[in-house]
Amino acid sequence: MKKEKHTEETAPSTEEDVLATEESVDAQTEIEEIDAIKIQLQELNNSYLRLLADFENYKKKTLKEKSDLLKYGGENVLNNLLPVIDDFERAMISLKDEPDSPVKEGNALIYNKFRAFLQQNGVKEIETTEKLFDTDYHEAITLFPAQNPEDKGKIVECIQKGYQLHDKVIRFAKVVVAD
Repeated sequence: MKKEKHTEETAPSTEEDVLATEESVDAQTEIEEIDAIKIQLQELNNSYLRLLADFENYKKKTLKEKSDLLKYGGENVLNNLLPVIDDFERAMISLKDEPDSPVKEGNALIYNKFRAFLQQNGVKEIETTEKLFDTDYHEAITLFPAQNPEDKGKIVECIQKGYQLHDKVIRFAKVVVAD
C-alpha cells in the first residue's frame, strides 16, 4: 500500500511540473515575441527617421533651387546684354575728344541708364585695376614681362571687362598679367 500512495503523490507533482513547464515555455515565447516586436519597432522607427531626414533634405534642396532660379533666372539675358555695354563704352571712348554735342550727351545718358539697369539686376563689374591675377575672376590673355619684381602676378591691362551676377561670374575679365 505504501507503494500506491507514493505513486499517487508523485502524479500530482508531475502535473504541476508539466503546467509549470508549459507556463515557462509560454512565458519564454511571449518574451521572444516581445523582443521581436521591439526589434521590428526599432527598425520601423529608424526607417521613419531616415525618411523624415530625406524629406527635409528634399525640401531644402527644392527651396535652394527655387532661390537660385529667382536669383540667376535672367543670367542668360543679362549675359547677352554685356556686348552692348562694351559697345557703349567704346562709343564713349571714341566720342571723348568730340566737343559737347547732343549725340555725345545722349550716348552718355543711355550708357549711364544701362549701367544703372545692370546694377539694379545684380550685375557688378569685376575689379582689375592694380589687382593680383585671380583665376576665379580673371582670364589671362597674355603675359607681359614685369618691370619690378613686386609687380609680378599683377594685372597690367584689362582687354575686356568681366562681370558678376550677384556672387557668380558670368564673364571673366580678360587681362594682361605681369610675369
